[in-house]
This record gives sequence, structure tokens and C-alpha cells, in this order.
Amino acid sequence: MFDYTVKTSKSLEEAISSLEENLKSEGFGVLWNFDLTAKLQEKGQDFHTPFTVLEVCNQKGAQRVLSQNLLVGYFLPCKMVVYQDESETKIGMPRPTAMINMLHNEELQTLAEDIETRLIRCIDQSVQVL
Repeated sequence: MFDYTVKTSKSLEEAISSLEENLKSEGFGVLWNFDLTAKLQEKGQDFHTPFTVLEVCNQKGAQRVLSQNLLVGYFLPCKMVVYQDESETKIGMPRPTAMINMLHNEELQTLAEDIETRLIRCIDQSVQVL
């Protein structure tokens, strides 16, 4: 499967905040928090679905994979999305393993599996209501 997406009962803002906190605890920084809805509306497009893209990066992980194959740069930084789908808030991402698989490199695949596991943990922790 290409993506990992889950539902949460949290609001869009709560889900984003929770995700950012959980990413930080796993060593990921949010490089960019992009409100796609606002940007499309600013450009005159009739789009009203709340949709935010977070570009996230673990510097050590990025350095490791880029040192092995510069083509990995096409997949960086990792993208995560938080959006409203009808009345549900969803958090998701493309799976790093699905993208790295295109390079047919077992060592890179192992590194991608570690990153993916950590990002999924961040998402899963973010959907929980405490």
C-alpha cells in the first residue's frame, strides 16, 4: 500500500498540534506547515476542504540515506497531511518504504522501514484522545 492514513476524533488544529509534538519526540523537525486550502483560495481557487501539509525531516536519517543515493532527495522531506474528509479528520502520509522501493536497494529499504515505523508511531499517538 502506498499510504498510511487514519481517522481521529480530534479537530484539524488539535491533530496538527499533537502530530507536531509527537514528531518532535521522535527526532523529526517540521520544516514547513503549509495550509494548502488557504493558498489555493489566495490564488482564486474554489477549494474549501481543510488540508494541511507538513514537511518533516530527521536530519540524521536524511544524511544517511542521501549519503548512499542522492536520488533519495526526490522523496525528501517526508510529507504528512492532516485534512477533513467530510466530517472526519484524517492524518496520513505516503509510506517511505513504497517510495524507496523504486530504487531497489536493500540497505535503503531497511532505513526507510525504520523511518516509516517511527512516523506511523507519531501518527498513531496523535489520533489518541487523552
